[in-house]
Amino acid sequence: MDDILTEAELKMENAIESMDKRLLNIRAGRANPAMLDGVMVSYYGVDTPLKQLANISIPEARQLCIKPFDKSTLGAMEKAIYEANLGIAPNNNGETIILNIPALTEDRRRDFVKQAKGICEDAKIVLRNVRQDANNDIKKLEITDDLKKSATEDIQELINKYNKIVDEKMKQKENELMSI
Repeated sequence: MDDILTEAELKMENAIESMDKRLLNIRAGRANPAMLDGVMVSYYGVDTPLKQLANISIPEARQLCIKPFDKSTLGAMEKAIYEANLGIAPNNNGETIILNIPALTEDRRRDFVKQAKGICEDAKIVLRNVRQDANNDIKKLEITDDLKKSATEDIQELINKYNKIVDEKMKQKENELMSI
């Protein structure tokens, strides 16, 4: 019975981590190196993540500076950023690539909030599925009804805890997106 609770909690934690990663990809008008996580550069014929080929820094709140370890890759990096369709035009000065993140319009901010709510709702669906699986596993156990009831209550407490975490993270993301 403890195995079922432990496994359910582990799956719920994984759902939260997955949600966090997806929420990071929603930009809030501020520079964030995670925005470039999906950018792959063709480096000697091999697609390589941009972050493995350069230092990425944030000189200003809405600016990313990409300084390659090998300057000969600047052109390939610039091309990869264009192809990644980030909505940001790279500025190549011969040594670094500067990305100026444009300020978000009110409508764009609302779209991002809607997107964030969708991600959080997906996480809640995963949590409910984990609860359902755990409850089904508990029903299959050959234990007394009182123990089964106690175990399902423990699972419910777990899902309440993780739903609260999802709601808090959504509120934080919404505040982050809507503040100018």
